[in-house]
Amino acid sequence: MANIESISQHLLPQHALSRLVGKLINCQQQRLKNWVIKKFIHHFKVDMSEALEPCPTKYKSFNDFFTRQLRPGARTIAADETAIACPNDGFISQLGDIKEGKIFQAKGHDYSLFELIGGDDDIARAFTGGKFATLYLSPKDYHRVHMPLSGCLKSMTYIPGSLFPVKPSIVANVPNLFARNERVVCIFQTAIGPMAVILVGAMIVASIHTTWAGQMAPNTSKQITHVEYTNDPNKISIEKGKEMGHFELGSTVIVLFPENKIEWDADLQADIDIRLGQALGRIIS
Repeated sequence: MANIESISQHLLPQHALSRLVGKLINCQQQRLKNWVIKKFIHHFKVDMSEALEPCPTKYKSFNDFFTRQLRPGARTIAADETAIACPNDGFISQLGDIKEGKIFQAKGHDYSLFELIGGDDDIARAFTGGKFATLYLSPKDYHRVHMPLSGCLKSMTYIPGSLFPVKPSIVANVPNLFARNERVVCIFQTAIGPMAVILVGAMIVASIHTTWAGQMAPNTSKQITHVEYTNDPNKISIEKGKEMGHFELGSTVIVLFPENKIEWDADLQADIDIRLGQALGRIIS
């Protein structure tokens, strides 16, 4: 069944469907958007007491609701200076070591670090032998992405691609999925060296935003677009736990660290639920 499901994804007009959904979720027709929001809350058991605006009908669109902000104190950011803070709500898809330039996707599948980051030798070299975590944003949870460590933005790369769904049954059966999907690769300089925060698009993900550049996807460009910030006089620095981007509808975040700089919490493994701000691991040097 899973194989049939994954094969069908190759036949769907992924981009057209996703962009259509993007238009629908911004509909501000009161009766329709209120009905959809309430159905979504009921189906996914969304805890609206965590939201800055707990009243569903006060959101101007479904998208406004989906990208809702949290009320102050709803999440605690790991305060220890050595702690790696979880960047989002959801669950762990995979985490571990980057071995011989490969990242583990699912049983029987891994993919190229070089391809994931857009074919940049220098960036790939910085993370070879390092650590990765692939984190899925579940529908019921908060959908903004925050910084695992404090950092200064070095570069951002938009990479066009497919829009395969990122739910587990598809991830397990579509080879190289995360290196094929549309994505935005953000490289930060931190106290322990470079850190990558990669926002991966997916089917019906209407768009990907960063706090400094706004909407990055969808993008009419069919080419990789790379922007350097290293020599920018207005340097973009973001503290650990602060927002750095969001999805309009959910997807996946991949974080990368260099070799011998961090270690993941030994209790963490695939399919474990995670919450924004919790400690995923710690700095070891």
